Amino acid sequence: MHVVAVALTALVALVHVWIVVLEMVLWDTPRGRAVFGTTREQATETKVLAANQGLYNGFLVAALGLGLLGPAEHRFAFTVFGLACVVAAGLVGAATVSRRILWVQAAPAAVALVARIVAG
Repeated sequence: MHVVAVALTALVALVHVWIVVLEMVLWDTPRGRAVFGTTREQATETKVLAANQGLYNGFLVAALGLGLLGPAEHRFAFTVFGLACVVAAGLVGAATVSRRILWVQAAPAAVALVARIVAG
């Protein structure tokens, strides 16, 4: 079960790496605008806000990275903390921005969190 928990956590981390790239680098490109459904004008006006949001997603990646690769005695705590933060952020995003966030962020993180807790 531990291997499954690690794989699911790594998947959630990789999704968030992609989100960081989208928000910090690709926000105002055609690819970024397509993913987030924004116009060129909206993307230009919100580019700084998106970069800030991307930085916060980077902190989630950092927590999950420490959960996967950090000191062995702290991996469980970092993983649970990081995944719980992703679930919380995903629930808020689903309630305020797009229900799609529930399925892209919150649900996979919740499954990984349960797997990690069960694995110990």
